[in-house]
Amino acid sequence: MQLIQLSDQCFVAGQPSPEDMASLAEQGFQHIVCNRPDGESPGQPTMEVMAAAAAAAGMTFMRYPVDATNFPGDDLTALGQLFDGGDRVLAYCRTGTRCANLWVMTRGDDAVMDAFRLAQGIGFDLSLVQLHRR
Repeated sequence: MQLIQLSDQCFVAGQPSPEDMASLAEQGFQHIVCNRPDGESPGQPTMEVMAAAAAAAGMTFMRYPVDATNFPGDDLTALGQLFDGGDRVLAYCRTGTRCANLWVMTRGDDAVMDAFRLAQGIGFDLSLVQLHRR
């Protein structure tokens, strides 16, 4: 699993396995955020399985599943507070792209353009941000 750093605290990735949770905790992650709806792909671990694995490793697990139909979700404020709370956070989805879009969306007006340029420079498709920030 490739971890992509967006800020001092926030990293994004594609789908981890439940077995990755112990290693992520050893790397200093305190929070895992799932931005992937259950059943999106065959064989994908459910949020319940991932939450149990995160808890067993001593991390909190936040369910924040989004797709193109419900992006950016119901509580960007709480998500942004978690991203900026000082603890190390890993957000995951299928590829990390939705997570990067959400991270950009949680940036304040003064920081959104810098965040957009950073994520775009890494190679993320930010079309969801472009659709919803108009």
